[in-house]
Amino acid sequence: MNVASSVAALSLAERARRAAKVAGEFADRVDAEGRFPTEGMDALKAERLMGVMIKQELGGEAARITEVADICGILGQACASTAMVFAMHQIQIASLADYAIGSAWHEAFLTRICDEQLLIASATSEAGIGGNLRNSICAMDVDGDTARLEKNATVISYGTIADAIVITSRRNAEAPHSDQVATLFLKEQYTLEQTSVWDTLGMRGTCSDGHVFRGEAPAEQILPRPFAEIAAHSMLAVSHLLWGALWYGIAADAVARSQAFVKAAARKSPGQTPPGALRLAEASNLLQQVKSNVVAGLKQFEAAKGDADALNAMSFSVAMNNIKVGTSQVILTIINHCMLICGIAAYKNATPFSLGRHLRDAHSAQLMISNDRILGNTSTMLIINKQDTSLLG
Repeated sequence: MNVASSVAALSLAERARRAAKVAGEFADRVDAEGRFPTEGMDALKAERLMGVMIKQELGGEAARITEVADICGILGQACASTAMVFAMHQIQIASLADYAIGSAWHEAFLTRICDEQLLIASATSEAGIGGNLRNSICAMDVDGDTARLEKNATVISYGTIADAIVITSRRNAEAPHSDQVATLFLKEQYTLEQTSVWDTLGMRGTCSDGHVFRGEAPAEQILPRPFAEIAAHSMLAVSHLLWGALWYGIAADAVARSQAFVKAAARKSPGQTPPGALRLAEASNLLQQVKSNVVAGLKQFEAAKGDADALNAMSFSVAMNNIKVGTSQVILTIINHCMLICGIAAYKNATPFSLGRHLRDAHSAQLMISNDRILGNTSTMLIINKQDTSLLG
């Protein structure tokens, strides 16, 4: 049995836990040094997890979004930066695996991802439009069989480390800002001129520097489906769900640390309820709400997948938006509870109960696609769309 077969014999969750153990050993160093989580990502590659959503005929394992979300949650409990890089990579895989099928070039590249465990980044943000991924200023220039693009991307997470980048642009110079295509450029087909440094409060290991991207590649590398369809049917929902899963993981580890703190206090004073016990129960209750929110969204997405009417429905968009907003808000409340439970031991670094990294990483959740932007979009939809009040809807 070769290495790939031996690894694949284990469940995805088992492989994720093995990778998470490695990632967790380096999480504090990744955070302190603001460096890419090389060890965690190498462990994920060793576990053959980079292409699991790709269909089996192309070398993948046809994993469901729920299984990939579980991996993100497991990683989030160990190293949020590793979890975020893995999640952002899988968001691109979901788009390629579902919306580039039928293109010989892209199918061959999907096979390469599985064989070589390649890492894929994305460039959707742009100077002048910020994080509004459904608008582009830059335009693709197609000359015969060659496509050229220059884009001033305010953020390209792990751009210098990735093996390829999926980048959005207008279809051509005459197209409106919303008429977009996505193109996959290989590392050797582009240059990156750094314009900003990712020196942040949290999620420091994602290395999300700004760059001017300049690329030239065969035009066949433009994804065959419009980006509007990819975004509406896959990218936005998958982003909210996988991010929600890893944010749940961050909060789950904070609750686990505070639970260990309360247990230690209980052992020191038998027969007495530790001061933080009731607050721990509150944190546990909130954590279950986050889990239920994400799980419900995963079930709804899997039920809608492949059904254009369901994916285009405003009620579906509202549900996915609510998952992102709700999860990103509640995890901060949970971690604050845990900080109060563990007290100064949580506030200090290098203790078994330290929560500074968790709190700082969690603060990014409300900013990654701004909650205000999402709430604005949701409010517009709710003005013209009836609220879905069914428990099973």
